Order: sequence, then structure tokens, then C-alpha cells
Amino acid sequence: MRRTVVVTGASSGIGLAAAVALARAGDDVVLLGRDPQRLEAAVAQVREVSGRTPASYRADFAVLDEVRAVGAAIAADHERVDVLANNAGLLTSVRRPTGDGHDATVQVNHLGGFLLTQLLLDRLRAAATPEAPARIVTTSSLAEAWGTLDVDRPGRRQFSRWLAYGASKQANILMTVEAARRWTGLGIVATCFFPGLIRSGFGLRSPVFTLGKSFFRTSEQGADTLVWLATDPAALVPGGYFACRTPFAATGRSTDPARARRLWQSSLRAVGQVTNPLR
Repeated sequence: MRRTVVVTGASSGIGLAAAVALARAGDDVVLLGRDPQRLEAAVAQVREVSGRTPASYRADFAVLDEVRAVGAAIAADHERVDVLANNAGLLTSVRRPTGDGHDATVQVNHLGGFLLTQLLLDRLRAAATPEAPARIVTTSSLAEAWGTLDVDRPGRRQFSRWLAYGASKQANILMTVEAARRWTGLGIVATCFFPGLIRSGFGLRSPVFTLGKSFFRTSEQGADTLVWLATDPAALVPGGYFACRTPFAATGRSTDPARARRLWQSSLRAVGQVTNPLR
């Protein structure tokens, strides 16, 4: 039986490169993206390497109702999810909060993926076996080191987009730490990774980021660790944080179990999910 792998942010960059690699290896990939035209092009690329047309869904993670709708649609269409790759991300202005009242970068990079994970938890559990655990792989960043994350109010307004980005990446690691504590016993292994600095469309409005792109890695190089975490038995390290397929050190603020638990509870409140022992 082919595995079902859900990839968010799959219409470009690391997400698309990972989806293509996983489809080429034989997985049934499910693509999530925000832009319909790019998503259509991504579907064509995956079909070209796999000979199968992948399922695709459009959703903007800056709108939590769209995340709820796409989570319900995926759960209805797929009985199991073997791998969830939480890769959607952006770097955007802090001037305007989302319609849900949260910092836009933190919502897209953390709260949207957190909500989708909650909505697909039953499908991940359905896929998990003792021999082949289900996997959650989240794209984080070295930027977690300068994150100004309030774990009790994760969606609060940030003072700059770079601080917001760092806060969201700190949240990604903390979510992984707490997911590992809660769900490893259910057969679900949560990990995260830093892909390096990637030569893609990310951060186009940042002059410094744009000037340095000639020295950055390709999307395929950045996706390599994601693909490894999604496939290799050696990557089944609950709560692990990696770069270049190697354990990578995060700051203490991003790995503190107490902060992780507080963030989990506040994130549940922020996305309107009911708290229970499993979620």
C-alpha cells in the first residue's frame, strides 16, 4: 500500500521539491497551496514524475476558516495520513493582523499548521503501526534564536517581520517537542528541521535576503532533510531537530518542555480547538 503524504506549502520551493521527490519514490502526495495557478503547475510536475495525478487543495493559512475547511476535506477524502509535512510559511508585514486577529506570519507559519495537525490527528493515528509510525515533519529555521514568542499569546502583534518570523520558527520547535511528548505513545513521531537558506521566492521583499540569494541552497537541497525525515527509519527521533540529516541545536527557549506545554494550550485557544488529553 502506498503511503499518503500531505505537504503544505507544496506549490513552490521546498514543499514542491519534497512533493516531487516523495512522489517519485512511490508515495501518494497530497498538495496544499495558496495560489491556484502555482498549485496547478505543481500538480503537473508531480504527475510527470509519478504517472499519477495527486490530490490538491487550495487554502490560505492566513484564514483559519480555510484551514478548517481543508482539514475537513482531507479527512473526508483520505482514511489515513502517513506523513504530514507542515511546511507552509511566509515572511510578511506586521502592520495588519489577520482576520482572525493574529500576527500574519505567526498564524501562517505556526497556528495554521498547528490547527491542520489537530484536524488530521485521527488520520495520522489510523496510519500508525508499530512497524511504521506516522510522521509529522515541520519546517523550522535558525531564526528561532531571535524569536520574541509569547507562549501564552502566540498571535500577539510583533514589532518587526523578522521578530515575527523568529517567533513562528520558535513555535514550530516547541510544537514538535510537545507533540512528541503527547503522541509518541500513539505511534506518531514528530520532528522538525532547518533547511538552510534557500534560493526561492521566499522573502522577496527583504533587500538583504534578496542580495544573498546567490549563495543560498536550492529548493531540492533544502528539501532533502524533509524527505529523509519523512522516509528513513533512522529519522524516527521523537522531538528531534535536524539540519542536513544531522541533529541540530536549538536555543533553550525553543526546547523548554514547560514553554512547549503552555504554547500548546494557548495555541488550542487561539485556533478555537477544544482541549482534551489527546489534542
